[in-house]
Amino acid sequence: MAKIEFGDAEIEIPDFPFKTIIAGIVALLLIVASFSSFYTVDAYENGVVLRFGEYTKTTEPGLHFKLPFGIDRVYKVEVAKVLKEEFGFRTLKAGKRSQFSENRHTAESWMLTGDQNIADVKWIVQYRIKDPVAYLFNVKGPKDTIRDLSEATMRLLVGDHSFHEVLQIERKKIAEEGKNHLQKLLDNFNAGILIQMVQLQDVHPPEPVADSFNEVNRAKQEKETMINQAQREFNKQFDRVEGDAQRMVAEAEGYAIERVNQAKGDVALFAKVLKEYNKAPQITKDRLYIETMEDVLGAIPDKVILDESVEGFLPFLNVQGGAK
Repeated sequence: MAKIEFGDAEIEIPDFPFKTIIAGIVALLLIVASFSSFYTVDAYENGVVLRFGEYTKTTEPGLHFKLPFGIDRVYKVEVAKVLKEEFGFRTLKAGKRSQFSENRHTAESWMLTGDQNIADVKWIVQYRIKDPVAYLFNVKGPKDTIRDLSEATMRLLVGDHSFHEVLQIERKKIAEEGKNHLQKLLDNFNAGILIQMVQLQDVHPPEPVADSFNEVNRAKQEKETMINQAQREFNKQFDRVEGDAQRMVAEAEGYAIERVNQAKGDVALFAKVLKEYNKAPQITKDRLYIETMEDVLGAIPDKVILDESVEGFLPFLNVQGGAK
């Protein structure tokens, strides 16, 4: 024990246990080193190892060793997960009945279409990290970069199409073009990101003009309905008139065939009669006369036939029943 004198006073100082303290410090350092020398990478992650701030290696899922005391630093990147960014809306709770934020994100969803209309476009971007090193170090703020590039891409594509195309007929095409264009931009930055899907969730007019837009659509639908009804009536009448015309043409053609056949028959009959007439003109003439008179007189119910050589004959007519 050491003694120190201060004037008339004498102070005793106990011996300090330096060896014990040093041993404790060493033990503490060993404990800290043991805990900081191992790290675990989950199944859906990759570990990016930096040594004194310089990239060293990328580790797979499992338990790994690293140099302690901050010499090696590990950044874990979720490479197997499909990540998602939402634009124009936010999902608060996903499930069968998903809950969405009531806050409107019109600053990112309102866009000008090619025909100078405003569309409220909501879409999502799904992606995953294909290169964790490029994702960490080639782009500052990769999530913000994805959002900015996605919004710029969608505004570009929506501006190249009319409102009707964005609303209905070109939605799938715009989504596919958006995926390709966004991937090209990210590849130019070597961001280490793979875009898996761009999907338009909802496209509609801005809420302040939604009622007017719906009125216009209803008017267009009514117009289309009237046009369709008129077209159906036109087709109905046209088919009827066309059928009548075809029927009249068919009747005329049938009548023409009938008259032609009848004329041919009459000609054939006349030729046969002429042939017989030339063989015996008088007999044929008498036969024709008799047949004609038979047809004529046979049609008269009451008749009186007198010989022109009879004289002084006074016929008696039956007023009630005809001549006798």
